[in-house]
Amino acid sequence: MGRTPHKLESGALWECALKILSGRAHSTGEIKEKLRRRAERLEDIDAILSKLKDYGYLNDRKYAENFATARQENQGFGKFRVLRELRTRRVAPKLAERAVEAAYRGKDEGQLVDEFLRRKYRNVKLDEFLAERKNLAAAYRRLRYAGFNSGVAIRALKKFSREAESLDALETPEEENREEPE
Repeated sequence: MGRTPHKLESGALWECALKILSGRAHSTGEIKEKLRRRAERLEDIDAILSKLKDYGYLNDRKYAENFATARQENQGFGKFRVLRELRTRRVAPKLAERAVEAAYRGKDEGQLVDEFLRRKYRNVKLDEFLAERKNLAAAYRRLRYAGFNSGVAIRALKKFSREAESLDALETPEEENREEPE
């Protein structure tokens, strides 16, 4: 059985929060959850969160903007993936949506999909590879998991494979208005 960490009083809880933030940036929700597990008194948490914000160590808007921009520029993920990850990191939904929209403003999703495919399949001749139905389906699933809209993914795959027509049945008309893929 795992040992339960001892509960921390206010001063030690502050030190714990600083240590957590020294590893990587966190959202307010993430820090709150981690402190909740360690706090001797739950009342101390709000004061510590307030102090972290006052010192500029905790800023959800900046965190969400930096996170979304990094995921888009460095990993080349689609909007849905980044939005899903921000929500997992306990960023407020509206704030996450605004950060993702800002990070993807002016970006051509079709071009992002093409770049993603070239990067992930750089040692493969895509037209030959995607001629096989199983590889085409795997590439489609990979694009969806990376957060790209199914319509854009299908259009990109059609450039490389005539078999991509078979993927049309997977796209639903209402998907364009949906917030997040399944």
